[in-house]
Amino acid sequence: MDHTPILTRFGITALNDMQNKMLEKVASSDNIVLISPTGSGKTLGYLLPLLPLLKEANNAIQVMILVPSRELALQIEKVFRQIGTSHKISCCYGGHSMRIEKNNLQDPPAVLAGTPGRISDHLRRGNIRIDNLQVLILDEFDKSLEMGFQEDMKFILQQCKNVKKRILTSATTLKEIPEFAGVQNSEVLNYTRGKEESKSLLKVKVVHAKGQDKLHALMLLLGSINAASTLVFCNHREAVNRISDHLRGYKIDHGVYHGGLEQPDREKVMIKFRNGSIKILVTTDLASRGLDIPEVDAIIHYQLPATSEVMIHRNGRTARMNMPGTAYFLLAEDEYLPDFVKGVPDELRLPEKVVIPKPALWKTMYIGAGKKDKINKTDIVGMILQKGALQKEELGKVDVLDHSSYVAIKASRFQKTLALLKEEKIKNKKIKIGVG
Repeated sequence: MDHTPILTRFGITALNDMQNKMLEKVASSDNIVLISPTGSGKTLGYLLPLLPLLKEANNAIQVMILVPSRELALQIEKVFRQIGTSHKISCCYGGHSMRIEKNNLQDPPAVLAGTPGRISDHLRRGNIRIDNLQVLILDEFDKSLEMGFQEDMKFILQQCKNVKKRILTSATTLKEIPEFAGVQNSEVLNYTRGKEESKSLLKVKVVHAKGQDKLHALMLLLGSINAASTLVFCNHREAVNRISDHLRGYKIDHGVYHGGLEQPDREKVMIKFRNGSIKILVTTDLASRGLDIPEVDAIIHYQLPATSEVMIHRNGRTARMNMPGTAYFLLAEDEYLPDFVKGVPDELRLPEKVVIPKPALWKTMYIGAGKKDKINKTDIVGMILQKGALQKEELGKVDVLDHSSYVAIKASRFQKTLALLKEEKIKNKKIKIGVG
C-alpha cells in the first residue's frame, strides 16, 4: 500500500523506524506491545497498519481503542480523519453528551475510540455491541491503570470474545502486564531511548529559589530563558491557578490547562499553544502525555514530580525528534532533587531583576463558523489573504472545528487585519470575527 498521499497530509516525507516496524508486525502478529516515547508518532504507527484490515461492508465496530483521557481520544479521532479514509470513527468520553454519543453509535463506526468509563457505560446500556470486534488497542495502558480504570477495562475485555489482534502501547517500559489485557506471548517493540541518546538531547538544570518564594523565582526564570515555548508543570490545579494569577499581574500572555476546565476551553488553549499565540502553558500532569503538542523548548518542574514515571512523561515533552530541550527543577530552600534524578544537574543562577519574556509573534483570530457550517480551511485562507491584506508568511496555523475556527496571524498585523475583516462574509454568510 502506497502511503505517500497520507504522509503528505501530515506534512512528512517518510515514516520513522517504529512506524515502519508496526506496519510489518501488525500484519504478521496477533499480540503486540509497543513501548515508544511520547511524541514518537505511536497513533499513526498503529492506525496505518489497520487500514488493510477494515472492511467497507461491515456494519459493526471493527476496531476499538481504549485510552485514559478525552484528549487522547480526540487526538486519535483527528489523526484518523486526517488519514482520509471512507471509514467512520466515533469518540466517546466523560463530559461529552451521552445522548449525542448514543445517536452517533446507532450507525456503528468502523473505529471506536474512548475512555474505559464511558465505553463500559455504553456497553451496559446496550448502545454498542463488540462481540464481532476484530482489533483491540489499549493505548497508554499504564496511564489507564494509574487512573483507576482497571475494573472498567476488565469488564470491557470480557465482552471481546472474538478479537483477533491486540495492541498495547505505553510511553514507558511496563513492569508487569495484567492477565486480563490478554497480550501474553506478545511481540514487544521497545523504542525507548538509551541513556546516552537521552543525555545528548535533554539538558537538565536545577534552579534555587531564595527562601520559599518560588513564584518570584519562576518569574526570574521565565524572563531569563525567554524560550519560544515553555510548559510549567504543577501537581495541583490550585498551583496552576495561583501561577496564572501572578502572570496576569505582570501582563504576561499564557495559558492554563487542567482537569477543571471545560472541554472547549481546553481545546482553545491547546490551539493557541500549538499555533504560537501563547508561549507559556501552566499545567497539571494532564498535559504530560496523550496530547498533540509540538516541540517544546523548555520544561519547568515548578512542583516536583512524585515518581520517576511522572518525570519521564513531563520531560518527554521536550528534546524530541532529535531536537534539543531543557528541563528545569525549581527548588525552594527546603526542597531537594528527587532520588530518581540521575547525576548532578548544572545550576542556573537567576538574575536579580525580573525581565518580562518577549511577547509571542502570533495572535489568534476567532471565526464563528466551522465544518458543520460547510466552512473549510480553503474558504478561510482565501478570505483572509484577499480581504485582510496579508502576505502568506503572515498567516499561520488554521484550525477548523465543528462550529468555530481559529487562525494564527502575525501579531504585528493582527489589529489591522481584524479591522479589515470585521464586516466580511464567508460564502455570503455574515460571521462573527474577533480575538481568539
